[in-house]
Amino acid sequence: MSNIIGRKQEIEELERHYDSDRPEFVAIYGRRRVGKTFLVKQTFKGRIAFQHTGVSPVDMQGAANRMKSQLDSFYYSLLNHGLEGYTRPKSWMEAFYQLEKLLDMLDDGKRQVVFFDELPWMDTPRSGFLSAFESFWNGWCSGRDNIMLIICGSATSWILGNISRSRGGLYGRLTCEIKLMPFTLHECEQYFANESIEMSRYDIMQSYMIFGGIPYYLSYFSKGLSLEGNADRILFGRNPKLKDEFNRLFNAIFNNPEDCRKIIRLLATRHSGFTREEIAKGTSIPFGGGLSDTLTALAESDFVIRYIPYGEKANQFRYKLIDNFCLFWLKYVEANQADQSFMTDNATSDIMRSWRGIAFEETCWQHIDQIRQALQIGGVKSSVSSWTVRGDDEGDGCQIDLLISRADNVVNLCEMKFASSAYMIDKGEEEKLRHRIECLKATLPAKHTVHLTMITTYGIARGKHSGIVQKEVKMDDLFC
Repeated sequence: MSNIIGRKQEIEELERHYDSDRPEFVAIYGRRRVGKTFLVKQTFKGRIAFQHTGVSPVDMQGAANRMKSQLDSFYYSLLNHGLEGYTRPKSWMEAFYQLEKLLDMLDDGKRQVVFFDELPWMDTPRSGFLSAFESFWNGWCSGRDNIMLIICGSATSWILGNISRSRGGLYGRLTCEIKLMPFTLHECEQYFANESIEMSRYDIMQSYMIFGGIPYYLSYFSKGLSLEGNADRILFGRNPKLKDEFNRLFNAIFNNPEDCRKIIRLLATRHSGFTREEIAKGTSIPFGGGLSDTLTALAESDFVIRYIPYGEKANQFRYKLIDNFCLFWLKYVEANQADQSFMTDNATSDIMRSWRGIAFEETCWQHIDQIRQALQIGGVKSSVSSWTVRGDDEGDGCQIDLLISRADNVVNLCEMKFASSAYMIDKGEEEKLRHRIECLKATLPAKHTVHLTMITTYGIARGKHSGIVQKEVKMDDLFC
């Protein structure tokens, strides 16, 4: 097996189900490009009896031929695995019948792994795919103790809605469900070391702020190039490696990609996010079930998070763009892709400064567990939110990008600062921080304490105004 970075728990879970003495039905889902296919193929290398990948809707010519294209591709996979004596199936019922006959022919009594990659792509409109798939599992697979059926899909909402939370024929049929998450900073560091790519943690942090922990994107990094050189090669110039990735992401996953892009573009304009009502108004997507379903699908596919801002009612959700790649694409790549040295030319310019601050905050949100560990509160029940108070004639506003409210009556007011050296707090900054602390205290019971917590790259420079800080979390802590 190739050296798989991270994924230890997922591999152990897959192997445990492989070694069982019953039929297994495994669903693996997660953001597109996160490594689902690689995980399955490497874990079960040489042990897969049949595998097939659905045809991407991005590559199909017109909706009319989608079912035929999917069936043709499935038939060719059957032939490649040894099927003989059957013509191209005209329906999915016939296609799965042919697969059953192939697996019968190949059965030697050992575990048979059947792997369907990008299963949601196979379910084209009015094709009868889902009914045939249900029949395949319920009528054939479930009666064979040596079958292990594994399905993958980037369309997380399809997997959850039709398989995991199914109320029909597949209700309760899954025996294993794995959501594959992006790499953490620690795993990115391991990946670069494994590929012999020399990068400092400062640059690995910035690579995460651009590409997130998406293994597919990291696979394009080359030895001998700087972070900026790699980013230019992957995202900018005449023919970058990820030339149309933003559009392909949504076209390949969602039935309504244009609505998804509208929402993502809007969310990218406000760091704290938008309410559902604001999204409906800002995108002109009708307020109702369609918008709610799209927001849910974006959240389930890890492009967006839904949270309740501090002090709001339990149903006052806000939606916030959390995908690093989309944020960077919309801010810089879309308008500058033709500039083949954009990152190199602007590495130290003011153009990148505001982005680094925001992107660092997003990366901190994605490493809350590491922050809790650094604060030694991993065992304390806590909730995470942000808080914005608009200013008026009676007083200044207040914005806190990360609050950790704890069951031990402490609230960590987190300030996140990305800097190339120890961060210096001056008099003006101390005054702003004290204002935020007082604003927060005014909303809390008397028994609660506020700890100003600075999350920085290289810590706080000791000086006249640094005593206000109660706790520090450094970049190295996020790599744990």
